[in-house]
Order: sequence, then C-alpha cells, then structure tokens
Amino acid sequence: MATVLLLLRRGPQGRAAATLAAVLLTAAAATATTLLHTADLHRGPLPALARPESAATSPRAAPGAATATSPSPSRSPAVASELRVELTITGDPKSRTSRARGTAPGQSLVTVEAVADQVAVPGAGGRVTVTRGRTPVLVMVRAQDAGPWLPLLPSTRLAAEVRVLPAGEGFRDSAAVLLAHGPPRLIEGPSLPQRIAGRLRAGLRSACDGLPADARGLLPGLVVGDTSRLPDDLREDFRATDLTHLTAVSGANLAILLAVLLGAPGRAGTPERRGLAVLLGLSLRKTALLGTAVTLAFVTVCRPDPSVLRAAATGLIGLLALASGRPRHALPALSGAVLVLVLLDPELARSYGFLLSVLATAGLLVLGPRWAAALRARGWPGPLATGVAAATAAQALCAPVSVLLAPRVSLVAVPCNLLAELAVAPATLLGFAVLALEPLAPSPARLLAGLAGIPAGWLATVARVGASLPGAQLAWPGGLFGAVTLIVATLAACWAAPLLLPPPTAPGDVPGPRGVRSRQVRVLSAAVLALTLLLVLLRPPALTRIATGWPPEGWRLAMCDVGQGDMLVLPVLPEDRAGAVADGAPSESGASESGAPDGGPPDSAVVVDAGPDPHAADACLRSLGITRVPLLLLTHFHADHVEGVPGVLRGRQVGAVETTVLDEPPAEAARVRGWATVAGVPLLRAGPGEHRTAGPGLSWEVLWPAGEHGIEAPGANNASVALLVTLGRAGGSAGGLRVALLGDLEPPAQAALLAGRRTGPVDILKVAHHGSAHQDRNLAAALRPRLALISCGRDNPYGHPAPRTVEHLRGLGATVLRTDLAGDVAVVGDTPATLGALTRPHDREAGSPR
Repeated sequence: MATVLLLLRRGPQGRAAATLAAVLLTAAAATATTLLHTADLHRGPLPALARPESAATSPRAAPGAATATSPSPSRSPAVASELRVELTITGDPKSRTSRARGTAPGQSLVTVEAVADQVAVPGAGGRVTVTRGRTPVLVMVRAQDAGPWLPLLPSTRLAAEVRVLPAGEGFRDSAAVLLAHGPPRLIEGPSLPQRIAGRLRAGLRSACDGLPADARGLLPGLVVGDTSRLPDDLREDFRATDLTHLTAVSGANLAILLAVLLGAPGRAGTPERRGLAVLLGLSLRKTALLGTAVTLAFVTVCRPDPSVLRAAATGLIGLLALASGRPRHALPALSGAVLVLVLLDPELARSYGFLLSVLATAGLLVLGPRWAAALRARGWPGPLATGVAAATAAQALCAPVSVLLAPRVSLVAVPCNLLAELAVAPATLLGFAVLALEPLAPSPARLLAGLAGIPAGWLATVARVGASLPGAQLAWPGGLFGAVTLIVATLAACWAAPLLLPPPTAPGDVPGPRGVRSRQVRVLSAAVLALTLLLVLLRPPALTRIATGWPPEGWRLAMCDVGQGDMLVLPVLPEDRAGAVADGAPSESGASESGAPDGGPPDSAVVVDAGPDPHAADACLRSLGITRVPLLLLTHFHADHVEGVPGVLRGRQVGAVETTVLDEPPAEAARVRGWATVAGVPLLRAGPGEHRTAGPGLSWEVLWPAGEHGIEAPGANNASVALLVTLGRAGGSAGGLRVALLGDLEPPAQAALLAGRRTGPVDILKVAHHGSAHQDRNLAAALRPRLALISCGRDNPYGHPAPRTVEHLRGLGATVLRTDLAGDVAVVGDTPATLGALTRPHDREAGSPR
C-alpha cells in the first residue's frame, strides 16, 4: 500500500517518492526470494537428519511426501543413518584432498553438488518413507568409489545409497552433506547442451595433453574453468600473487569474446563499431541475438560460477540496450545485473567470489578511467597508464575483502596483474579456438593448443616468479579489524599518491624555479619509496638480519615453528667447504658445495623434516637465508613431517633427499618420490651406522632404524630415522655439541635404541613425537639433555606436549623450549660452555634470549 501511494504521488517530490518506492519494492522482493530460497534448506527429512539434535522425536512428513508405509513411532527418520536418494547433478564432480593434520595424510575424495529429488528413509520393520522435493545437497565420495562419479555431467539424474553426515559450517549452501556408498545407478542421462559442453571440455583437455605441466593445467582453467590438472604449487603461487581469477574462468573471458564480436564496448552501438558482427554484415538486433547465444553457450560450457553469472547478466543487459537502440551505460548495467542475480539467487549475496567480481568490475568502471586520465595528464604513456590504473583500482577495492579470506596482503599483485594482462587475451582467444576446433579437427587443434600454451606459460611464469620473491606477501590482521585497517591504509595511499607524482602540465608549459625544486623533491621521494619497496620484496638476508635480529649471529641449529609437525635446520658454516657426503659414497649422493662467502651468514643447511605446510617450510628457510640444501632428511613419511617438502624444494638447490626404509603410509611415500622426481633430486635410504659430514663443523651418525624389517612394534613412527649430530669442530679443546634427533620414535623403538647403542649424555635433545606421553623414560635419563626442544602446534588436538613428559625432562635438569609457546628456536654456541638459545615468538619479532 505504501509503495502504491508513493508511486501515485505527484509534484516536486514525485521523483524522490518514486525512488523510495523502487527501494521498497526491491526490499520486498529480496525478502520474499530469500525466504523461498532458504526454505529449501530446511524442507524435507535431510536437514533433520543432518541436525538430529534439532529434530523432533518423530518429524512430520513434508508436504508432497508419498508414504509407502507409515514410519514406526519407535524409529523416526531423524535417527536413520543409511538411506536411498534420487539426485539431479548440478555441478561438475571435483577431486579434493583434505588438509593433512598430524600423522594422517590428506584424504582424497570427490565432491558433487546436486539436488535431492526424492529421499527414501527406512524405518522399523522394513517400512520406508519416501519424500519428494528439491533439496540442495553436497555429495561426498571416497577415492576408492570415485570412478563412476567423476565422468558425471550436470543435469544427470541418478540414484545412490548415502549416509547423512552431521551438519558443519563448511557447507552452508547445502541442506545436508551426503556420503555416498558404492557406484550410483543412472536414471536419466544429461541434457543435450550439457553433453555438448562436456564433449567440448574433454576435447580441450585432450588437446592440451602435450603441453608442459603448468600450461596443461592452466589453459583449461583459464578457458572453461577446468582446474582438475592445475599443479597444487602453481595454484598457491597464483593465490599469493592475487592472480587467482586466472586459474579459473572469469567474467573477463566473456568480455573478451563479446569485444571480438561487438567491437570496443564504447562503440558497439555506433556507426564506428567494429568486430566480427560488422564483417558479417549483421544488424544491431541480429548482433544482439548472436551475442545472447554466445553468452548462454559460454555459461553452459564454462559453468555458472559467480563471476561468470555476473558477467553474463551484465552482458545481457548491455545486449538488450544494443537491440533496443538505447545507449549502453556500464555502471547501471552492472548494478542491474547484481540486483537481478541476488534476487534470483540470494546465496550470491554471501559469495566471496561474486563480491570480488563485482568490486573488481566496479573498480575498473569507476576508478580506473579517472586514475588513467590523471596518469596520462602527468605524462604517462596511454597504454601503461590504462593498465596500471585498472590493476590498481581493482586491487584497491578487492584487497579489504581478500584479507577476510586470508590475513595477508600481496605486495606484487599490481605488477603481476599488469604483466599478466599481456597474455590473458591471446591465451583466452586461442583457447576458445582450440575448444571449438578439437571436435572437428583434433590435429590442428593440438597445434593451436601449442600456440596457446605460450601465453599460458607466461602467466604461470609471472605467478611463480612473483610468489618466489621473499616479500611477496605481507602479513596483515585478519577479520573485520584487518579489513577496516586495510581500507584506511588504501585511502591514505590514494591521498599520498598525488604528492609523489608531478602535477599535470599543459603542452608548452615551462616550470619556474619553485616548480623545478618541487619536481626534484617528488622524484627523490618516489625513488626512495621505490627502493624501499624493492628491498621489502627482495629482503636481502643481511638487511633482514639487521631489521629483525633473526637468525642470531653464530646460530648452529634452528627449530622452525611450522605448526603441528617437525622441521629442523643445521647450517653449513661459510668456512666449511666440504659437501655433505656419506663415507665412501659419491658426492652427488650427498650435496653440492656449501657455505657462503667468507665472513657472511650461512646460505646452505642440512634440513631434517619439512613440516606439514610448504609455505611454512619455505618461509622458515627464507627467514634463515637458506638458498642451498645439501641434504633433506625425512625421518619418516607421516604428513606432519613431509608435506612441506615442496616448500623446501622451491627455488633452492637440493643435493639429495634421504628417507627411512619403511614406505608407510604408502600414499605419502609416493608423494615424496614424485616431488623428488619432478625436481630431479636423487632419493636415498638411511642405513644404520651411516656417517655423514658437512665439513668439520657438522657431522652425524644414523642410530636408527636398525634394519629394513623394523622391530617387534612396527609402524611409521618406530621406523623414524634417529640421528646423533655433532656441532662444532671435532677435536677442539672443549669438544662440540652433541645433539640427539629422535624423529617420532615410540617407547618400543626408544628402548631398543637404548639397549643397542649407549649414546651417552647429549647437550640437546629433539624430543620424540612432539613431546607426547609415549616416551621411554630410561632413554631420556641416559641422554640427560641440557636443552630439550619440542616441535608442536599451538592448541593442537593431540595434547602435545604431554605435561608429564615436560615435567620429566625438567626433572632431569633440562631447559624445555616448545614451538607452540616460544615460536622459532635458534641454538647458538659451539661448545657446552657456550650453549645458548634464542627464540622468535609467533608475532615474528626479533629473537629474545632464553
């Protein structure tokens, strides 16, 4: 009623009244569509099964339920665990690997978005309740059952046996998460458009088979959003450089296609228009119809991701204006597209992908042209001004939202996006040409794919080089506080930027003496700022040591805070020139030359274990200034010791990888072999009694395992490589430091180690298994360390370290340092008399003595 009255209002205030009426109508429509959409998330038996604590003792059947037999009061659908569902697939099956935690490897599984059309819930006495509806669900399939699920296409209808998993926060867009058992039963195949789209996507993958790994995985993702073959490390590099929008299809791809068809956006409806439509002699209306067909085909083939939907809706509104002869205005088209999409699918309102796409486009439309004009007025070349302005505008609006997803800011995002723009259009157009040509002529399509692989390879190179810079990412507070502070910092940078740029000048203007001095000051300030940014990005080890105090001078051992896992670094001192080679073994089995120039900090180190996270491992070695690793020794194959291997290999010379004799768990052992093979690094096995040296200041002996067949208590932990390391020059007047590294040995192996080898007291002990309660106290008493190091994650779910283990070590007179409380730990000193330790807390401030 209020809206009608406002629309009927006349007079000077009529326009304001109409605007208010439009706002009220939009709000009412949004409320109605949101209620209708969220109702699907709570309708039917599946939401009750996912949240049994909120279900009634005997829930009523939903409207429309067809009941075969009445359910027994003693067994309600809310407590059923196994049921049969009929599903309509709505998304492509996606292979995922759950993040490794503790000793468990990442679990491989397949997820499929679907709609449950029918649910059959068994009850007591064989009675079944059948409910029909439209319930959005996420289906999870274990790796061993994934084969029949992976080829499925959207619109396929099937039946499956499933179990409803408890509701969690990770899948808010689904009413329930279903774990499938066994293969599905096909009810109806996919629609014709989806079969065509599936054939085109498969053809693109096939045409890319001969490309290098990076281009082979990136090109299908850039063209149609298929990232199934994108290397994990490349995916992380794109994320670190804020180039994630290139690893999957985005609205920019559709914009490129429409620009080829219609010509430049500003001239599409004018007599000066260009593009294929003009060459084909198409009228404006026929051009708009062809553009609409291209847009719908694009959405079908590339899948309706948030960015694709935003671009499609914006493009369709523009095509409607083109067909009707009205002027095209990009910003109103974007606003209308966002409004329509959110009304049709309210879930988009909380989609980060959709929000980032809208913000990036708004930045390009609102800020980009203004900033480009300002740069051109100051003498910048036109293409450079346009590119820099566009990349900076998109980054300025997207960064505060990105920091909500990951608490960091990419310092290389703008230059990397600028460099990437050189290759995006060629890779996209060539990729679509391959997509269209492969079903008709596979051989020419493969040739085109080879050409498309060149710009795709350039994109991968930009991401890898940008991410490899030590200062590529700047840690930033997370959450709302981090977003607000980043907005303030962005506004401050926008205010300060004109102060560093020369004022705009007209042709022929001659600056006076004051103008010349002002220009010199601006140039000097800009040069200082550029040099500072360059130093932040490159972070030379010497400068970093001065700024942070880390690593401390004369460090001999570092235990990195890598979370719930192990990583220990033993530097090869600059004056030690010998490679780390086994007695009697050829040099390539150990390492290359080590050490840094005389008088400089060590840039070479032996690394024992790599932790669970490649980024943490890489960051640790970067902070220590390590660029060469003569030997990477992995005590055993549990995920919390080996998943960080790619971070150690990244950008470093690695002489060899040495492992234990037991390949358990097999999946993690295979991953390590794969990483070593790709990097071209030899893989060795540790043998009992093996001696190695890295110059006179670093040597060690392998104490365990005793042989290939293990001991009475088998397992990966008990197969850990245990070392006795000597730090400092052997034979010196005061002797060197003795260090015992016990991996994750458990009491049976610890007892066998003590019985077989009397190691005697040590100065430093890396406590086994993150300080768990499973320790042989007699071994600790025999070692009697002065310093006990425990590597464990803050608030880890395993209770590491056990209080009784810590108390026992302290009772032996040891100082206990643990990474969950102290952060990174560095040991200094070459002799027992000079032994000391410094820590760098979690806030990464300069080390403080302990």
